[in-house]
Amino acid sequence: MGRVALVTGGTRGIGAAISTHLKAEGYAVAANYAGNDEAAAAFTKETGIPTFKWSVADYDACKAGVAEVEAALGPVEVLVNNAGITRDTMFHRMTPEHWNAVIGTNLNGVFNMTHQVWNGMRDRGFGRVIQISSINGQKGQMGQANYSAAKAGDIGFTKALAQEGAAKGITVNVICPGYIGTDMVMAVPEKVRESIIAGIPVGRLGEPEEIARCVAFLASDTAGFITGSTLTANGGQYLT
Repeated sequence: MGRVALVTGGTRGIGAAISTHLKAEGYAVAANYAGNDEAAAAFTKETGIPTFKWSVADYDACKAGVAEVEAALGPVEVLVNNAGITRDTMFHRMTPEHWNAVIGTNLNGVFNMTHQVWNGMRDRGFGRVIQISSINGQKGQMGQANYSAAKAGDIGFTKALAQEGAAKGITVNVICPGYIGTDMVMAVPEKVRESIIAGIPVGRLGEPEEIARCVAFLASDTAGFITGSTLTANGGQYLT
């Protein structure tokens, strides 16, 4: 059995692509999900990847969930913090509930999950922690003050924690996808989707598998000298 990889939000969209690609690369994969039991069951049936249900916004649930994963598969050596939600609205209409829900999942969730596996990675002298942030955490986006703040926070978290993990054999990196052809993006009106594509220099949406390949690289031994880095995968839409 290969190294154990845990992917949060790992049964749908980009997360599903990451989970299936890591399995194909030889990892023993566990996919976390928060609420859609039907989708999770279908994902396991199709891929054979076990799924585990808890909210990354709940620290105690993360502690129990990681313990369950490790009891089933072994110590988590690769953590992909992919789980995320949106509650988009203009700031003058944004409520504390809008703000707290997004910060709770997209930023606090990264702490909640990483905290469960960090000491084990330190003790074993190896670990890979990979955040899935967003182009909008780099450039900001109107109507997404909550989301952009959380995703920018993921980048700062990565840069700080990478400095702590480096001497212990742990790399910490972040990927910032641009617009990817997930079900959510494909469901927007065609004219809106066309306007999005018009702003992408390569002339198309990204594919979930392209982000999955970025994750597999950063998780590999080949990437052992890369830490604290932001890998931008947006088709040239925003250059840093």
